[in-house]
Amino acid sequence: QVQLVESGGGLVQTGGSLRLSCAASGRTFSSSTMGWFRQAPGKEREFVAAIRWSATYYADSVKGRFTISRDNAKNTVYLQMNSLKPEDTAVYYCAAAHITRGVVRVNDYDYWGQGTQVTVSS
Repeated sequence: QVQLVESGGGLVQTGGSLRLSCAASGRTFSSSTMGWFRQAPGKEREFVAAIRWSATYYADSVKGRFTISRDNAKNTVYLQMNSLKPEDTAVYYCAAAHITRGVVRVNDYDYWGQGTQVTVSS
Protein backbone atom coordinates (compact mmCIF):
# COMPACT_ATOMS: atom_id res chain seq x y z
CA GLN A 1 0.00 0.00 0.00
CA VAL A 2 1.13 3.52 -0.78
CA GLN A 3 0.13 6.68 1.05
CA LEU A 4 0.43 10.06 -0.67
CA VAL A 5 -0.07 13.39 1.07
CA GLU A 6 -0.09 16.63 -0.90
CA SER A 7 0.56 20.09 0.48
CA GLY A 8 1.31 23.59 -0.77
CA GLY A 9 -1.92 24.60 -2.45
CA GLY A 10 -3.54 27.97 -1.89
CA LEU A 11 -4.76 31.21 -3.41
CA VAL A 12 -2.45 33.18 -5.69
CA GLN A 13 -2.82 36.01 -8.17
CA THR A 14 -2.33 35.63 -11.90
CA GLY A 15 1.37 35.45 -12.68
CA GLY A 16 2.24 34.16 -9.23
CA SER A 17 3.93 30.94 -8.17
CA LEU A 18 3.23 27.99 -5.92
CA ARG A 19 5.14 24.83 -5.09
CA LEU A 20 3.20 21.67 -4.39
CA SER A 21 4.74 18.80 -2.44
CA CYS A 22 3.72 15.17 -2.24
CA ALA A 23 5.14 12.98 0.52
CA ALA A 24 5.02 9.25 -0.20
CA SER A 25 5.28 6.29 2.14
CA GLY A 26 4.74 2.56 2.10
CA ARG A 27 6.55 1.55 -1.07
CA THR A 28 9.86 1.88 -2.91
CA PHE A 29 9.49 5.49 -3.98
CA SER A 30 12.44 5.62 -6.33
CA SER A 31 11.05 2.81 -8.52
CA SER A 32 7.67 4.49 -9.01
CA THR A 33 6.52 6.88 -11.65
CA MET A 34 5.13 9.93 -9.85
CA GLY A 35 2.55 12.13 -11.49
CA TRP A 36 0.50 15.23 -10.93
CA PHE A 37 -3.04 15.56 -12.21
CA ARG A 38 -5.67 18.23 -11.76
CA GLN A 39 -9.43 18.44 -11.83
CA ALA A 40 -11.43 21.62 -12.25
CA PRO A 41 -15.15 21.79 -11.34
CA GLY A 42 -17.27 20.04 -13.97
CA LYS A 43 -14.23 18.71 -15.83
CA GLU A 44 -12.44 15.41 -16.01
CA ARG A 45 -9.19 14.80 -14.20
CA GLU A 46 -6.30 15.66 -16.53
CA PHE A 47 -2.61 14.96 -16.69
CA VAL A 48 -0.26 17.77 -15.67
CA ALA A 49 3.24 16.31 -15.25
CA ALA A 50 5.10 13.11 -14.40
CA ILE A 51 8.59 11.95 -13.57
CA ARG A 52 9.99 8.46 -14.19
CA TRP A 53 13.59 7.94 -13.11
CA SER A 54 15.01 11.27 -14.32
CA ALA A 55 12.73 11.69 -17.34
CA THR A 56 9.99 14.31 -17.10
CA TYR A 57 6.74 14.68 -18.99
CA TYR A 58 4.39 17.66 -19.23
CA ALA A 59 1.00 18.55 -20.60
CA ASP A 60 1.25 21.14 -23.37
CA SER A 61 -0.79 23.57 -21.29
CA VAL A 62 1.86 23.75 -18.55
CA LYS A 63 5.07 23.19 -20.50
CA GLY A 64 7.57 25.95 -19.79
CA ARG A 65 5.69 27.11 -16.68
CA PHE A 66 5.62 24.05 -14.40
CA THR A 67 8.53 21.88 -13.27
CA ILE A 68 8.27 18.46 -11.67
CA SER A 69 11.12 17.12 -9.54
CA ARG A 70 11.72 14.46 -6.92
CA ASP A 71 13.89 13.94 -3.86
CA ASN A 72 14.28 10.20 -3.38
CA ALA A 73 16.00 10.68 -0.01
CA LYS A 74 12.86 12.42 1.27
CA ASN A 75 10.36 10.29 -0.70
CA THR A 76 8.87 13.52 -1.98
CA VAL A 77 7.86 14.81 -5.39
CA TYR A 78 7.39 18.50 -6.13
CA LEU A 79 5.52 20.59 -8.67
CA GLN A 80 6.87 24.11 -9.07
CA MET A 81 4.20 26.22 -10.76
CA ASN A 82 5.17 29.60 -12.19
CA SER A 83 3.29 32.17 -14.28
CA LEU A 84 0.01 30.83 -12.99
CA LYS A 85 -3.18 31.56 -14.89
CA PRO A 86 -6.85 31.47 -13.81
CA GLU A 87 -7.30 28.36 -15.97
CA ASP A 88 -4.82 26.55 -13.70
CA THR A 89 -7.41 26.68 -10.92
CA ALA A 90 -8.21 23.11 -9.88
CA VAL A 91 -7.70 20.46 -7.24
CA TYR A 92 -4.24 19.01 -7.82
CA TYR A 93 -3.62 15.34 -7.12
CA CYS A 94 -0.40 13.44 -6.67
CA ALA A 95 -0.34 9.86 -7.97
CA ALA A 96 2.02 6.88 -8.07
CA ALA A 97 2.36 4.16 -10.69
CA HIS A 98 4.55 1.14 -11.22
CA ILE A 99 7.58 2.11 -13.25
CA THR A 100 6.49 -0.09 -16.19
CA ARG A 101 3.12 1.62 -16.63
CA GLY A 102 2.35 4.61 -18.80
CA VAL A 103 2.56 8.17 -17.49
CA VAL A 104 -0.27 10.30 -18.87
CA ARG A 105 -3.49 8.37 -18.25
CA VAL A 106 -5.45 8.37 -15.02
CA ASN A 107 -5.73 4.59 -15.31
CA ASP A 108 -1.93 4.20 -15.34
CA TYR A 109 -1.82 5.15 -11.67
CA ASP A 110 -2.71 2.93 -8.74
CA TYR A 111 -2.38 5.30 -5.81
CA TRP A 112 -3.71 8.81 -5.28
CA GLY A 113 -3.45 11.54 -2.71
CA GLN A 114 -6.42 13.44 -1.32
CA GLY A 115 -5.76 16.52 -3.43
CA THR A 116 -4.87 20.13 -2.70
CA GLN A 117 -6.78 23.17 -3.97
CA VAL A 118 -5.02 25.71 -6.17
CA THR A 119 -6.93 28.90 -6.94
CA VAL A 120 -5.56 31.56 -9.27
CA SER A 121 -7.37 34.89 -9.13
CA SER A 122 -7.55 37.22 -12.11
